[in-house]
Amino acid sequence: MIKEAADRLKPVINETHLIYSDIFSQEFSNQIYIKPENLQKTGSFKIRGAFNKIAQLNGDNLDKGAVASSAGNHAQGVALAAQIAGCKATIVMPTATPLIKVNATKAYGAEVILHGDCYDEAYKKACEIQKEMGYTFIHPFNDYDVIAGQGTIGVEILNELPDADYVLVPVGGGGLIAGIAYAIKTINPNCKVFGVEPEGAMSMKASLDEEAVVKLENIHTIADGVAVKEVGNLTFDIAKQYVDGIIAVNDYDIMEAFLLLIEKHKIVAENAGVLSIAALKNFRVKDKKIVCVLSGGNIDVVTVSAMINKGLSSRGRIFCFSVELPDTPGQLLKISQVLSDLKANVIKLDHNQFMNLDRFMHVQLQVTVETNGHDHIQQIIDEFYKIGYQVTKVY
Repeated sequence: MIKEAADRLKPVINETHLIYSDIFSQEFSNQIYIKPENLQKTGSFKIRGAFNKIAQLNGDNLDKGAVASSAGNHAQGVALAAQIAGCKATIVMPTATPLIKVNATKAYGAEVILHGDCYDEAYKKACEIQKEMGYTFIHPFNDYDVIAGQGTIGVEILNELPDADYVLVPVGGGGLIAGIAYAIKTINPNCKVFGVEPEGAMSMKASLDEEAVVKLENIHTIADGVAVKEVGNLTFDIAKQYVDGIIAVNDYDIMEAFLLLIEKHKIVAENAGVLSIAALKNFRVKDKKIVCVLSGGNIDVVTVSAMINKGLSSRGRIFCFSVELPDTPGQLLKISQVLSDLKANVIKLDHNQFMNLDRFMHVQLQVTVETNGHDHIQQIIDEFYKIGYQVTKVY
């Protein structure tokens, strides 16, 4: 099925060749390769599975059309796949879906129905439409044709790097890792495949630990593209047999990975897309060939700005602190001199008399500076302590 999917996809997808990363290889003491599916049509890998499914519709199924539910990448993948196949597509999206994603889906010719406050409600509505209209439902992950389409990524990886030691894959509902793991293990059983999940949404890890599909009660992560409470039963069965393990990453790891990709490789990926890069920080192997799958790059500019700032803070590149000063002349000069001597560039400064109850005796100063890492930040804190100032770290 994966070989057949690869043939179907040739005229449709972009060739996303592996990118060798000198920077990540040096930082993590391995040979690191990036599989940039964020450069795919629609900005993610989802076009592969969606097109492979829709391209096989014929007769009445093709004439009637397809329906799907999604708040992001799957919606655009289904919409484009349907447009190429000449098939009507109806996508149900939660009412809170950002307008940029709604418009992107509409731009590929799909009819968009906004319904419900969350994905689960949109999914139920899509199922109702499917039963009423007789459309073919295109599931985002729990479908063998969709899984086979995603599995073409594994074939492409080993075609370029047949002796890869590890492949790291973001995990949401499990369609991507199921397809890749099956392909990788079939071609090269010695290559290990690890999934990567955010700590706040580890539905695959919970299921593998229990040896049965587990539905999480709550999920909380900035990686909204993999914020799935329950993996598919089909994807779980494949992962159980072919996936070697799951790596957990926290939101700070994700922010750092996002920043590193932009700064070092000029690559923009979404939060869920950078999970495999984030995993390198805690992946305890050396001198191995590791392929990191970047699953998508659909992220709005406002979020990009926020992620950069948080990533800078997490890496120790920005330091914001507050300090109480006596309300006497010359205090600002002392603070400025310390920062100047330690080569910390001031970005923002707020000198506020009213932040302290004893405003006639003390004032609070809040300063944001550019720094060169956590050691540099500690130097600044230590130097202020030496001259009698107590610094409180804000971020």
